Amino acid sequence: MKQKIYQIDAFTDTVFGGNPAAVCLLQEWLPDDVIQNIAAENNLAETAFAVSKADYYELRWFTPELEVDLCGHATLATAFVLFNYYGLKENTLRFISPRSGELLVDRNLDGSMTLDFPKDELFAVENQEDINRAIGKVPLQTFKGKTDFLLVFESQEVIENISPDFHLLNQLDCRGVIVTSVGKEVDFVSRFFAPQCGIPEDPVTGSAHTSLTPYWSSTLDKTKMSAKQLSQRGGALGCEYLGDRVKITGKAVCYMVGEIFLR
Repeated sequence: MKQKIYQIDAFTDTVFGGNPAAVCLLQEWLPDDVIQNIAAENNLAETAFAVSKADYYELRWFTPELEVDLCGHATLATAFVLFNYYGLKENTLRFISPRSGELLVDRNLDGSMTLDFPKDELFAVENQEDINRAIGKVPLQTFKGKTDFLLVFESQEVIENISPDFHLLNQLDCRGVIVTSVGKEVDFVSRFFAPQCGIPEDPVTGSAHTSLTPYWSSTLDKTKMSAKQLSQRGGALGCEYLGDRVKITGKAVCYMVGEIFLR
């Protein structure tokens, strides 16, 4: 059995930038252990798997180690594949995630795409000593979302210079840790660490911006914002806060198209 696979760089307009994701459009769902083995073999932050239904695509995401609740860059990558390689005429794609519900993606005239995701609910908490030790810095504020902690720092320079202890991060009871501050050339910047998921530092994390966008919208008193994720590969995102939903805009490019041989 041959399975087509695409590798897409998301939240960038150039190859070797943004966050790479693999995309497999399946005729029907394969066994979970096969799907997990494909994601592990790809060894990317996420591999997206989608199956066409009557008027939507069922969508799931896997890291090399586990299935995750939500992944922005792999959703953007899946939409890019469907828009560019499957001849879709519609300008809006509807995905249903068993873990996160309805997710929409719009195709824009400039070649970008806009994700429409549910916002994350953030709650202010006391600074966490174990997280501070892992990150190596004490934040101004700490918040807890559905799966991640969000740490707010005073400047972009601090975010750029954070060098976390991944062994300590791997012991935390959360999916990952987001660090953020106001930006120099954009409204806000961030980085995302998730060694528990097999991703020491994620290049660009769409799902983290469901937490970042509500926070910075309230802090900056703006609904539309520009953002950068300051990983080595880097990524650019446009963010809009809609109350109970978040819109995240970015571009994508194809790096590779290939075939998986399954027995």
